[in-house]
Amino acid sequence: MNIRVGMGFDVHCLVENRELWLGGIKIEHKLGLLGHSDADVLIHAICDALLGAANMRDIGYHFPPKAGNEFEGIDSKILLRRTTDLIATKGYRVSNIDCTICAERPKINPHIPAMQEVLAPLMDVDIDAVSIKATTTEKLGFTGREEGISAYCTALIIKE
Repeated sequence: MNIRVGMGFDVHCLVENRELWLGGIKIEHKLGLLGHSDADVLIHAICDALLGAANMRDIGYHFPPKAGNEFEGIDSKILLRRTTDLIATKGYRVSNIDCTICAERPKINPHIPAMQEVLAPLMDVDIDAVSIKATTTEKLGFTGREEGISAYCTALIIKE
């Protein structure tokens, strides 16, 4: 069995007049994340971790953020499904992921089970293989000032 590990990171700024999408679910909040797609930082970090583990570059390489292209405004769940399919072209499948979302507000913990339910089938894994944690930065930095949200992900992929 061949196993590989990858690490992903993403950050987007919080702005008015945008929906907040995290982990494939819409969360009610006065601010949303700004980006070319729906700006789901968690899914973007997962995609980068999976692509990195398979040595397939990064999310921007496969889904470039150019104005007017097919990825403008795209639902990041589609990008995660396509990423899972991409790593499969090299014979890999997702074993598990471990993620951390950094945000002062809104509170993320109540939404984690719903995120796991959405993300697991997109990666063809059991819900138990999708670990999501939430933390704050104790009011420090851009996250602490509620200017943005970041996410980290470590992914384990396997080839049998």
